Amino acid sequence: MTTRRATLAVLAGGVVAALFVACASTAPSPSPSSGAAAPLAAFYGDSYTLGTGASDPSARWSTRIAENRGWREFNPSVNGLGFINRRTLFGDGDLPSMIIEKRPDIVFVTMGLNDNFAFPYAADAIEAQIATDLQRLRKGLPDARIIVVEPFWYTARQPESFGIIAGWVQREALAIGADHIAGAGTWIAGRPGEMASDGLHPNDEGYALMTERMDAALKQLGL
Repeated sequence: MTTRRATLAVLAGGVVAALFVACASTAPSPSPSSGAAAPLAAFYGDSYTLGTGASDPSARWSTRIAENRGWREFNPSVNGLGFINRRTLFGDGDLPSMIIEKRPDIVFVTMGLNDNFAFPYAADAIEAQIATDLQRLRKGLPDARIIVVEPFWYTARQPESFGIIAGWVQREALAIGADHIAGAGTWIAGRPGEMASDGLHPNDEGYALMTERMDAALKQLGL
């Protein structure tokens, strides 16, 4: 495995957050779960998908997107989580296994932002785990529509590692026949008016903006 190293600036407070326009693939279309009134959408993500910084979970983009489309939502996203960053479980009990167990019709993967903080010492592991997680999701959910989103970002300037990780995410998404949404790393980045008081996560206005841009990207994918 070849690896490119990049220098990642250390940010004061070193907290994390999470990373998204569209490139369609040949992934299967969602089909309603047996006995269910509406498709189930599952979200594998970090704080930006969990909705940290919003006044209420109902304001986060995942819930707005699901409600607008009549989907049921399963969102076990975790603050600070990366493919490697702050990850303690790999296999049974981790988020991919929880999602596979739910048998969703649609899966969103919005991971990678927090791995920029682990990149200087874990680049090889990050690259390998992106492939492992996406392959597990495809193997465990062969009929699901998988939508892999470019990692989100929050500052106007991106570290060099961001582009590397985003490239790995896109490559592995295409390898499993998933849809890929590019450009999400710029949706909320460098917009202080849409950030919560911590300066790291979107506020309600920020999540509304993310919802608007995700909605446009999904329409391009026919969803």
